[in-house]
Amino acid sequence: MSNLNKKVAIVTGATGGIGFQVAKRLGQDGYTVVLNGIEDEEGAKKVEELTAEGITAEYVGFDMTKPEVVTENITKIGEKYGKIDVLVNNTGGIGVRARFEEMTTDQYRFVMALNLDSVFFASRAAIPFLKKGENASIINYTSNAAWNGAGPGAGIYSVSKGGVQSITRALAKDLAEYGIRVNAVSPGTIDTPFHAQIKATKPEVFASWANSVLLGRLGQPEEVAGVISFLASKDASFITAETIQIGGGQALGI
Repeated sequence: MSNLNKKVAIVTGATGGIGFQVAKRLGQDGYTVVLNGIEDEEGAKKVEELTAEGITAEYVGFDMTKPEVVTENITKIGEKYGKIDVLVNNTGGIGVRARFEEMTTDQYRFVMALNLDSVFFASRAAIPFLKKGENASIINYTSNAAWNGAGPGAGIYSVSKGGVQSITRALAKDLAEYGIRVNAVSPGTIDTPFHAQIKATKPEVFASWANSVLLGRLGQPEEVAGVISFLASKDASFITAETIQIGGGQALGI
């Protein structure tokens, strides 16, 4: 199969952790994968790793919080391949920890841009090319924080992820007539480099997190990637406007 005929997936924030495992899994599923990030050296290394496994991949570095930059780069990707089959909006994070009283407007706007605006910017730019895709879909990331208000100092993160929950449903309604599906995943606590510092400095605290999970352990990035692989596949062709919890029962709040 020529690269021009292969399915095309964009995974934002894909230079490490969950994002990279998602890119890898989609590549194993037969997609040409376009990894996005802002760490260009790491992005190049990840593409080399995927290429060594026989996966067709490229890295395109740009900041997902900048609307003009997002539009320009996703348009270039869509024009290069003639379509986009899957957009995985993986970019996101806590961004800033601050109580509401102490949070500056710039900090607030940054967290919202990182988690919510980035989904809008990427989706808006990708839609014309998703219309040309096969079983096209957008997959977003929300969080338990969208329901429980998040931990100390992460209130705005909660707000932003609540927005992702809403935009997922709104996009699903808006794009249904084109056959484009839009879903979200809500990972629980996943063992990624994001937690490396506390894992190294307070291993007892890190280990205790498993106590809040029904299955008694933390999740692995590959387990999130497996669910996203399913949502992108034809097996999920009648699933849209849904959010799938990937937390081993953590959302029940035991």
